[in-house]
Amino acid sequence: MSQLFKIKPLLLLALLASLFIIEACKKDDDTDSDQIQLLSFGPSPVLRGGDLRFIGTNLDKVTAIVLPSNVEVTTFKTKTAEQLVIVVPEATVNGKVVLKTPQGDIQTKTELHISEPITLTSFSPAAARPGTVIAINGTYLNLVKEVIFTNKKVVKSENFVSQTKDKIEVTVPTDAKTGIIVISNGEADPILVESETPLSVTLPTVTGVSPTPVKAGTALTIDGTDLDLTREVVFTGGSKVNTFTSATATQLVLNVPAEAKDGPIKLVVASLEEVSSTQQVVMSVPTINGIAPDPAKTGSSVTVSGVDLDLVTRVTFGGNKVGTIQSATVSEMTVSVPADAQDGALTFSTAAGKTVTSAAALTMVKPTISTISPTDIQVNNLLTVTGTDLDIVSKVQFMGGTEAPVASATLTELTVMVPVGTQSGPIHLIADNGDEVISAVSLNILASTSATVTSMPASARPGDMIDIVGVNLDEITEVIFPIDVPATMFGLKTDVLIQVVVPQAAKTGNGVIRLITATGEVIETPVINITGVDPVVDPSLVFFNFDDLTYWWNDTGSPQNDPALSLDGSSYYYVDHACSGWTGFFWRNGQNNFPGATIGTNVSQYVLKFDINVLEPITGGEFAWRLKGSSGDFWYYWKPWESTGSYSTNGWITVTIPLTSFYAGATPLSDLSTITEDFGVAFNNGSSYVKACVDNVRFEQL
Repeated sequence: MSQLFKIKPLLLLALLASLFIIEACKKDDDTDSDQIQLLSFGPSPVLRGGDLRFIGTNLDKVTAIVLPSNVEVTTFKTKTAEQLVIVVPEATVNGKVVLKTPQGDIQTKTELHISEPITLTSFSPAAARPGTVIAINGTYLNLVKEVIFTNKKVVKSENFVSQTKDKIEVTVPTDAKTGIIVISNGEADPILVESETPLSVTLPTVTGVSPTPVKAGTALTIDGTDLDLTREVVFTGGSKVNTFTSATATQLVLNVPAEAKDGPIKLVVASLEEVSSTQQVVMSVPTINGIAPDPAKTGSSVTVSGVDLDLVTRVTFGGNKVGTIQSATVSEMTVSVPADAQDGALTFSTAAGKTVTSAAALTMVKPTISTISPTDIQVNNLLTVTGTDLDIVSKVQFMGGTEAPVASATLTELTVMVPVGTQSGPIHLIADNGDEVISAVSLNILASTSATVTSMPASARPGDMIDIVGVNLDEITEVIFPIDVPATMFGLKTDVLIQVVVPQAAKTGNGVIRLITATGEVIETPVINITGVDPVVDPSLVFFNFDDLTYWWNDTGSPQNDPALSLDGSSYYYVDHACSGWTGFFWRNGQNNFPGATIGTNVSQYVLKFDINVLEPITGGEFAWRLKGSSGDFWYYWKPWESTGSYSTNGWITVTIPLTSFYAGATPLSDLSTITEDFGVAFNNGSSYVKACVDNVRFEQL
């Protein structure tokens, strides 16, 4: 392959910039204007056959130039008073130059240096595999100290296979790329000569993948050419394999990662070049043959039969509720039914991101009502319901818009306190999953002859005076706030009104007030939310306080310190934004000031707490709390507005989340010391305007 060499343009410019070397033969101030002077000449070094330039005055009177050694030149390319240009003959060597003039000889005080004309005329073969030898042909190649391949891969002369004046043999580096070859004399200001055409460095090619579909964890065979050049195989989805069961030039065999997804594969070579296959890898999906029992009971388990069930990493029940995989083999798996699962088909997901849905919907067991007693009852009295599957009932709704949580429940019986405000009529049993059963028999609500509360605030802060309105309230002798904190400050007390100040020590959060009569009867009020915050028990377990422990990145919000909103005079995180989908609030990573190592595997003994002041009602979405690390990506979704439609706090409160409620898929968090990556919170999965303050994100021991 015949090629012309070329010198890099930047090098040529640098060479021209150094052409003219100032000579010491300077004109004296009193010199006659007819005197012949040499001021500079160059370039030096110069190529044989190249132009040599002389700058001075009256140079048109020069008759000849004698180059070393005694090479006389009398033919000029340019001859003017200011400049002479000659072509350097092949016989020229290093040495001083003499200009012949009628006024005598002028000798340069510095030597002319000859540059050997390194050329690259050809190389072969035009295409080569890494690790094979190519031959470079040219002139003065004995002066070459380096061969530079594309990707800045340099082979030094001591590593050449062979080197003569006309030929260099060199091994193509394993990580070289297709591109121009450059040879260099290795000097500080080197001569660089490029090949006219690129060397094509061989890359692997894929001609087939099998089997298809392929099951994660089993062998995949890749057929093609030059496959032994492959250092890594990257599957769609980002899973990488760099350990092969076998590797030859025509075949690779490797095990498919669990997270590999449908799509082409990429073969990565030592130079980090990637070759994409046109063939698609198709991942296997499990086959679902049956689910039993059907109907299934929430809180129990179902057994799934099928094929390749060991691929399943997530089972989603009706209502988008995720169950816990308790055991799994190729043909059978056992899955716990979430307490809030609803009727519907089950969706089985794999690590490859593929899903399969059961052919038939799974029905959930519903409670039944046999009897209710007594049917004639006053409010604040205990009602007993008998029937079947009553252990899955979470609350009872009454006529008049009242409801109450179940006081106790077994498979066949539950009890519930009839709340104030209940009217006569049937009752509604509400199961954990929202299923509703209506009684055939109606309650008859009797008039109350004892103290009864008819209205009171839904929330209050410690120090607030609240009005408890009802009948027969003059019987009340004590008012007890959560938890066992007696009220000591009162306003008016009549048979229809008690004005009472919420004690400072009252437990924050949702609770009931107990009203105690002179005879010892206890009447519980409707639920009241005592707003306020819990104290920070251990400052070393705080990991966001937005003072010294602030965030690294976010999508919206910032630390602020408005005295009217601040919890304790310090900074807090403030969000005032219309959120839709993922909207990050505050995040850090890399265990930065994260106290996970202190807790370690004692997860069941600790909770996550944060103080929050929701200034406008939140109506959708969720606060997605994340703890991500080497053992998994663990989440908890805080959404207290889900059952009521909106949520605000009317002041700062403390929210408590058990660490055992954080899950990575079906896997609960078990070791906080493994949280080595992202931790923080974002809005997600919905839309709502969020105007809220957050402070003192911390862990606390139970």
